Amino acid sequence: MRALTILSVLPELLDTNGDAANARVLAQRARWAGFEATIVPVSSLDDLPSRVDAIVIGSGNDSDLVAARDLLAPLVNALRGWTTAGVPVLAVGTGWELLSWGVELADGSVVDGLGLVAGRAVPLAERATDDLVVESGFGRLVGFENHARGYVGAEASTLGRVLTGVGNGAKTEGLRMGSFLGTHLHGPVLARNPGLADHILSAAVTRAGGVYVRSERAAAVDAIADAATAVVVSSLSLAADA
Repeated sequence: MRALTILSVLPELLDTNGDAANARVLAQRARWAGFEATIVPVSSLDDLPSRVDAIVIGSGNDSDLVAARDLLAPLVNALRGWTTAGVPVLAVGTGWELLSWGVELADGSVVDGLGLVAGRAVPLAERATDDLVVESGFGRLVGFENHARGYVGAEASTLGRVLTGVGNGAKTEGLRMGSFLGTHLHGPVLARNPGLADHILSAAVTRAGGVYVRSERAAAVDAIADAATAVVVSSLSLAADA
């Protein structure tokens, strides 16, 4: 099997909550499983490699929304082609919002999005800054949220159901459209949720001609993540079958 190529998009600008580390989580889990993996930081078209197996986009500050959108704009056709081809994409926070139809700000202004995915970001009554727990097709997901906007227009394609926290609003969280996953979960999300990491990694490895099997080293690390999740769930008094 060929080596995996993992894109980290605008890692210097879209890493407010450590989300660029999601690329490192994928690469390390791949290496533990016996595969070669390279992370390619991308800030312009010139940085794009010829072949891509997974893409990670993090979150940034609102003060950088327009700058980040303008840097993402030349990349969007390549991103659209890769998502259409089934390349897994994880986008967090503002990185996800900027790929939607648009971002509505509290002052009434709008930052036009790039239209890669359905829906739009809309202001919340108050900023969401707390633990977020979500029931999803990848199991129970945990992390923290730190965002001033919810998300509407893609209710039929959410990542999961909110057990505690805000997420998109209306008790849903995230977006799942084909190989694209958008979320408000930070942590970074893949370090705290190895099942989600392995879903993305399995898709990437399969496209590269291999079969992904979680390694013993990953299983040992995952036990720590599972214990941390149990503590969060217990502290929030969530029933195991909620």
